[in-house]
Amino acid sequence: MAFSPEFLRELEARSPIEEIAGNYVQLKRRGRNLVGLCPFHNEKTPSFNLYPDNNSYYCFGCSNGGGVIQFVMNIERLDFPEAVRWLAQRAGMALPEEGVDDSMSRLRMRILEINREAGRFFYKTLSTPEGKAGLDYFRRRGLDAATIKHFGLGFAPEGGFALVNHLRGKGYTPDELVQADVARFSKNGNPYDRYRARAMFPIFDLRGNVVAFGGRILTDEKPKYINTMDTPVYHKSSGLFAMNFAKNEGSRRLILAEGYMDVIALHRAGFTNAIASLGTSLTEEQARIMKRFADEAIICYDSDEAGRRATQRAIPILRGTGLRVRVITIPGGKDPDEFMRLHGENGPARFKQLLENGGTDIEYRLEAIRGKYDLESSDGKVAYVREAVEQVLCKLQSPVEQEVYANKLAGETGVAAARILSTAAQLARRESKKQEKKAVRAQQEIRAAKSAVNLEKERHLQTALAEEHVIAFLFRNQEKAGELEALLPPEKFVTDWNRRVYKVLLGKIRVGEVSLADFSQELTGAETAELARILADGEAPKWADMETYARIIKSGRGFSDPAWVRGASPEDIKQQLAALRDRKA
Repeated sequence: MAFSPEFLRELEARSPIEEIAGNYVQLKRRGRNLVGLCPFHNEKTPSFNLYPDNNSYYCFGCSNGGGVIQFVMNIERLDFPEAVRWLAQRAGMALPEEGVDDSMSRLRMRILEINREAGRFFYKTLSTPEGKAGLDYFRRRGLDAATIKHFGLGFAPEGGFALVNHLRGKGYTPDELVQADVARFSKNGNPYDRYRARAMFPIFDLRGNVVAFGGRILTDEKPKYINTMDTPVYHKSSGLFAMNFAKNEGSRRLILAEGYMDVIALHRAGFTNAIASLGTSLTEEQARIMKRFADEAIICYDSDEAGRRATQRAIPILRGTGLRVRVITIPGGKDPDEFMRLHGENGPARFKQLLENGGTDIEYRLEAIRGKYDLESSDGKVAYVREAVEQVLCKLQSPVEQEVYANKLAGETGVAAARILSTAAQLARRESKKQEKKAVRAQQEIRAAKSAVNLEKERHLQTALAEEHVIAFLFRNQEKAGELEALLPPEKFVTDWNRRVYKVLLGKIRVGEVSLADFSQELTGAETAELARILADGEAPKWADMETYARIIKSGRGFSDPAWVRGASPEDIKQQLAALRDRKA
């Protein structure tokens, strides 16, 4: 759908970036701007910047940037028209009537309709002879009719064409069914049901839309579960089972379990803040979603070897988002579902005790390390302390936490707490130096990635940087457009991408005041991020500098030493350009 520049500018004016982003990121003011931990990648030091003056954002860690519409597109995984609708609904603005190509948005709507209809079909099948096996399975697992309805559980018939025929009868095409991943094409090109003879668990997004399914086989066949692949409405890396319910629980605490039935058992017992990560290893994206609704995460995975490994993987991911982490281990190797069924009406009270007595993630990790060694022997104590310090203590950011667990180790082994803390500090310094080297390499790679849309930048770095300063000046000083164009016509630009942006910007300024929203329909996401970086990078250039930049651009010279260019830091390059500017050559 095409939107007029006037509509987009008004929408942007009613959608301050700090208000929108503030729902996802904890922000701190830094002068006129705001900073916080980036919601698009895992980081410990804030590199996510908001610029209220031009309603934009930019992350210097992952190069994600743009205007408020781009932010909503990226954070909510929406296409452009849907992000505009999202913001318009929030701002109380009616959408314009005219529209052209909206094919992706319409496909998403069709897939959501297909999923909703498929969910109803699976649920209704439970009450038919074809669904008896599924209903019997849920009853054996202790589920009543209210629970089945609450979670929308169902059963996929065995035949292989029941759902396809039902949905085609509703007017959905074979291509749409395959796009929704509820059907597959046979070798002959005929659609057939993807889910057959399986208990069905619908997956809901945060708005309550059915976006995917998990299907469990009721025999010993493999695979035990099959799940919806990525579709236009669903991404496995961000899906969380029952998050649509848990987000409303209100305690700012989430219980992370392994499977569908574990979560359902916990909800039935009153722990409606339980969720699961849909059969995949926990991802950073899932952890960031959890952080939006919680301050503490309690891991309650199975206590078998696979569950212990999954717990160890999940701890640093959850900690990396700023969540407090605790771990509970269910006695007897049981999972939450088995635990509740074993203890019957006493199950909720017993599980509440487990929650209250559960240790921190650090205690869990130390206990796992301690289990490897014989603490009755000197060698065992030395090995335990060494691994505990290397793997846990030296990575703790809080001095208080370090001291508490150093004292704990000292009590267990007889090694002085001061010696343990000294060793941890030494290892932390060594690790910090490693991380600094990695950060330098990463920044060099990021710098190259930032130029991905301007492929000529490395060959003409000095000129390209001068062009960027001109673009930044023009964006901030639009009343100078006429004078600047006379001084530096677009055809004098050396790099194609910068020339295109400069030319478009000049053209739009002739019509009226320009904001980032005016570029939303003309630049890709990567290009919008690049423009946001140009506007965010360093101090705003002044008119007095434009003549110098114009001479640099007209001369078309780039830095002559490619090796220096590749190894230079962003600050080196800025200083070189500043020196050339100040020379007034």
